[in-house]
Amino acid sequence: MKTPLTHVDPLLKAVKAIHSVIAVSDVDRAESLDRQRASHERLSKLVTPAVGVTYTKEEVKGIPTEWAVADFPHRDRPVVLYCHGGGYTSGGLGYAGMLAGKMVMHTGLSVYSFEYRLAPEDPYPSAIEDAITVWDHLMYLGYGADEIIVLGDSAGGNLALELTLVLQSQKRQLPAALILMSPWTDMTASGASYEKYKDTDPMLTVEYVYGARNAYAGCDTDYTNPSLSPLYADLTGMPPTLIQVGSNEILRSDSENLYKKLHKNGCITRLQVFAGGWHVFQVLPIPKASKALNDVAEFIRELGL
Repeated sequence: MKTPLTHVDPLLKAVKAIHSVIAVSDVDRAESLDRQRASHERLSKLVTPAVGVTYTKEEVKGIPTEWAVADFPHRDRPVVLYCHGGGYTSGGLGYAGMLAGKMVMHTGLSVYSFEYRLAPEDPYPSAIEDAITVWDHLMYLGYGADEIIVLGDSAGGNLALELTLVLQSQKRQLPAALILMSPWTDMTASGASYEKYKDTDPMLTVEYVYGARNAYAGCDTDYTNPSLSPLYADLTGMPPTLIQVGSNEILRSDSENLYKKLHKNGCITRLQVFAGGWHVFQVLPIPKASKALNDVAEFIRELGL
């Protein structure tokens, strides 16, 4: 039986609804996808926008993007490039704006979000191609790679890692740091937490993970491909990385195994497991989320960024 919901019932139920509508048997059904995407938009309207933040939309080669910038005095650099979550099948600027605004308020840094193409209409590698396009746009604007922190939650954490791996394969300079919240790093779903927490994770199910990965990468696929599961990539030389995850998530192993591999490869990395936290709890207006985002700001300060 799932863990009973508490005083955050309305918000947590809304978030859970997003992750429960797509199953392995109906990943290609338009009706199911429409419900999932509509749920993301409804969630964005349940959370009050951050006060003191101005949002400005623009378009980069057909990709919708949005700057979230503090109204109070702040530094121009570094900036945060945000890869939103949603299982690669949903999410957009409305959903991204919730966490982007909170990041602005906690760090004082400007956040640049983008609305990458979604599966199954635009499967792998469409999202990665869009991420590279937006990265190149920041270069065109005059930002150096060492002035960009890449943030990603859930599938966005996967995308943040894959973006960095592509840059590395092209022998380009890497981001200054990675901030990963409940990152999806292993599409094989073979980590111990998938079984251990299947009855206590209040949001995600293994069926949802199967459905999302099938929509993004296809059913007859080698999910150990490092371009899909960054956990299986050569992670030598990766940027300093902060990983945050909830204690009862089925994706907990994705974070813990990533941390172990980064540490083994000599990378600067920190793992935070939040007791009682659920998948990307940072997006909600609760004390635990504020603590996590304050820790993000502290990590950035410790790096001297």
